[in-house]
Amino acid sequence: MKLFISQLHYKKNLSILEKVIVQALRVLSFPYALVTALRNTMYDKKILPSYTSKSFVISIGNITTGGVGKTPFTLEVAKYYLSLNKKVAIVSRGYGAKLSNKKPHLISDGSGALFNATVAGDEPVWLSNNCKGAYVVTCASRIKAEKFLQKNYNPDIIILDDGFQHRKLKRDLDILLVDAKNKFGNGYTLPAGPLRESLSGIKRADKIVVVNKNFDTQNALKYCDYLKKRFRKSIYMCKIVPDIAYNIYTGEVLPKDTKIMAFSAIGQSAGFYDFLKKDFRLIAVLEFEDHHTYEPDDISKIIHFAQEENIESIVTTEKDAVKILDIVKNIELPVKIYALKLKTYMDIKEVCGV
Repeated sequence: MKLFISQLHYKKNLSILEKVIVQALRVLSFPYALVTALRNTMYDKKILPSYTSKSFVISIGNITTGGVGKTPFTLEVAKYYLSLNKKVAIVSRGYGAKLSNKKPHLISDGSGALFNATVAGDEPVWLSNNCKGAYVVTCASRIKAEKFLQKNYNPDIIILDDGFQHRKLKRDLDILLVDAKNKFGNGYTLPAGPLRESLSGIKRADKIVVVNKNFDTQNALKYCDYLKKRFRKSIYMCKIVPDIAYNIYTGEVLPKDTKIMAFSAIGQSAGFYDFLKKDFRLIAVLEFEDHHTYEPDDISKIIHFAQEENIESIVTTEKDAVKILDIVKNIELPVKIYALKLKTYMDIKEVCGV
């Protein structure tokens, strides 16, 4: 049901039944929008205080629900500051992890993930393994995470992965990401639409980054111009393109034009499948809800599905790959599982300049 509702948020041509469902959900959107607007007003007028860190705090977030590309973008920002010899820490909520996010947990001391994805969450583990040199901490409370980092590591830079709505911790640079294709969906707040708050919240952003996850660069640039005129903000474009699909165990690269099936548990997954269609023959797709925790039965279902379609190669996202490693490591698989690696292109120095 959650996946179905999420798809309605971005669907262009709704059936009569789907329109009825969206309009029914709008009844619930009104109180949600009212509460978020009231909360933001209280922060704007300083009725609710924001905690100030000794470190330079960067928030990377979005105004819609997941799938915009926050985590890959966070990685690029962290790498940029590490290249300047800054001590960098990344704070993630740790959604879906077995570790309680009510208190801070050190997921990486800079040497790589100290836990697997089941324990610590897919995004923190992926960041830990791909951003050596940065501390990675999970906690629902960004202030608790900040105090933990100050006490133990005294970082120069703290990056909040998905921090736009978490206003208890004051930020020095607020970067808002917008998907070039899906934009703001149907324009409604949750649960009728994908907006976490009304579009008026965009005024808090210092910079807006349009994330282009398709091959239509011209339309993405036009959308950048539109946002610049509408919101009068500095607008940048981040281009994410497919790189290679590699075997999650051997690192073997999957040859192009191979017949494949794919599975994922990410927000706005259509872009992932479009990437695969560019280089491979995508025969079948199996989707799970965003942040789904995989169980052995899920892996059996995926393998059975592939075998029914006579497919020997399965491709998933890197975030999904880290979640299934512990499940499949002791299984003699009748198929090969690959992860699609992505490349990010943008002028990070220009975006991070303040």
